[in-house]
Amino acid sequence: MHTILAEKTVGISELRSKPAEYFTDEPVAVLSNNRPAGYLIGPETYEAIVNVIKQYEQEHAIEARFRPTAQRLKELGEHGTQVTENATDADLGEFTECQ
Repeated sequence: MHTILAEKTVGISELRSKPAEYFTDEPVAVLSNNRPAGYLIGPETYEAIVNVIKQYEQEHAIEARFRPTAQRLKELGEHGTQVTENATDADLGEFTECQ
């Protein structure tokens, strides 16, 4: 048993004969062998869905959780210094220092 998330359905064979007829304001389930193969929606409905998703993303933005301790920042700084001091010309490529 498969859940069909639309009140209207169309068989894939019938859809092939008149596809534009099924792009409506309401979703239409496209069935293949009596199973949902996909859904058709009109442009207004698609735009509304995209807007809802954008709004949700804005309201549920995830804040960065990288909060290093003073000790960890010191370790990162020391590591960066070591890498820089030990870098060869090949490591640096075309990098040049401006003065």
